[in-house]
Amino acid sequence: MIAHLKGREKALEGFGWTGRKAEWIALVCLHSGVFTRAQWARFMDAHPEQVRRGVHGLIAERVASEETEPGVAGMGRVGRIFARPVYRALGAEHIRHRRGASTEVLLRRLLSLDYVIEHTDLPWLPTEQEKVSAFEALGIERSLLPVRVYRGAARTTRRYFPVKLPVALDSARALFVYADPGHDTSTALRSWGSAHRGLWRALRGLGRSVEVVAVARTARELERARRVTRGWSEPGGPGESEVGAAEELARIERAILKGAVHILEEFGGLQAALKRSVALEEQARRRGGRGSIDRGAAWRTERLARVRYR
Repeated sequence: MIAHLKGREKALEGFGWTGRKAEWIALVCLHSGVFTRAQWARFMDAHPEQVRRGVHGLIAERVASEETEPGVAGMGRVGRIFARPVYRALGAEHIRHRRGASTEVLLRRLLSLDYVIEHTDLPWLPTEQEKVSAFEALGIERSLLPVRVYRGAARTTRRYFPVKLPVALDSARALFVYADPGHDTSTALRSWGSAHRGLWRALRGLGRSVEVVAVARTARELERARRVTRGWSEPGGPGESEVGAAEELARIERAILKGAVHILEEFGGLQAALKRSVALEEQARRRGGRGSIDRGAAWRTERLARVRYR
């Protein structure tokens, strides 16, 4: 039994799904909306032929699809559960997981699911409302939660935890997962961290330990994530660097990765650019004061390790 599902898998009995299969479908819907056959096989401890039949069964029932993602290679076909009645039964009818997404968002969702599969015992908060309610119950104001504002002709909508990454919370600690879909720089990770910084500090003020795990595919991504997240836990980190400094650091990183000599020359060449990036990192740490988290780590996916952009 997966405790954080809170028995929601039983609501799927009306579709003919029970037991471990119902847990799997609930897990996918609440955490990603998408999955690979390798992930299904790992969770169910099933033979590939059993998984194939299971996928084809969902397709025949018109609750899921399975397609090759044109933007990536090394992953195989990706399943997506799209049927609104399934999400409605789980109390998550309006979650965006049931919709299609860009290649970057698709990979982020798959990486998130991969981590959750290996840690189903943690007290995850799967939906936006569960996250918001859990932190408000601790007395943390919504103004400290990461938010994105969408302005339309009729109204303005606020989406909390807009990147929709896994968060677990119990009486002792809070765990935040960041999934790196293969960015060239650490800019996205730093931006995500900045959006959560007020919440992290509020949690630590309440006596909760705050941990961050970055999930990635490649050794380069893992090392970059370790450097950033560990810096957040150091005295003097994570560094409240100015926007201009963050942009400059990202520009240097991109230039080094892409071998953009004309940009590196602006800094005096490769060695000078490397020294400048180190100085910017140190500057960020000095400005930060007390570290924002207690522990930062990185976790490498096995099932998605060979995925690459075309």
